[in-house]
Amino acid sequence: MKLLKIAFAGALLLATATGSVWAQAKEYLTIQLKDGPVVIELRPDIAPKHVERMKALAAAGEYDNVAFHRVIDGFMAQTGDVQYGDMESGFNPAAAGTGGSSQPDLPAEFSDVPFERGTVGMARAQDPNSANSQFFIMFAPGDFLNGQYTVVGKVVEGMENVDKIKRGDQANNGSVTDPDRMIKVTVGK
Repeated sequence: MKLLKIAFAGALLLATATGSVWAQAKEYLTIQLKDGPVVIELRPDIAPKHVERMKALAAAGEYDNVAFHRVIDGFMAQTGDVQYGDMESGFNPAAAGTGGSSQPDLPAEFSDVPFERGTVGMARAQDPNSANSQFFIMFAPGDFLNGQYTVVGKVVEGMENVDKIKRGDQANNGSVTDPDRMIKVTVGK
């Protein structure tokens, strides 16, 4: 009987530990660029609604072939306009950066996570609650964004591929002629 109790206690401990591991499982988004993959570790702990939106859009194929419409050297690369940025269906270079998705805008989920090289943040209009589908990847730290934009994750693999994204015209707010694109975006690593 004592051996049975010990076995049961061990099984219970194992089940609890396994549950904790699953609860702490990390979430990823992988972006295939022309120069290779970029893996983003998502942060549902600080931006659950934004992370869920990005995963849903990726799973539906909405981010595939979307342009990096605004890329500023030494600052960031912006993409994710599924309405006007799809370079294979409905691409509108003049409107890219003004659209979103068919889903409603999201309420801000600001945090104390700083904008550093590789940080991924949600783009928005003047209204803090206007993020939808667009996001940006930081080339360098941007402390002035801290607490002003929602952080959704960080590049953990492939930052060298982000560094190769075609830059835009600095005089034209980073607008890119014949831009690079996200070839395929998938949930997971």
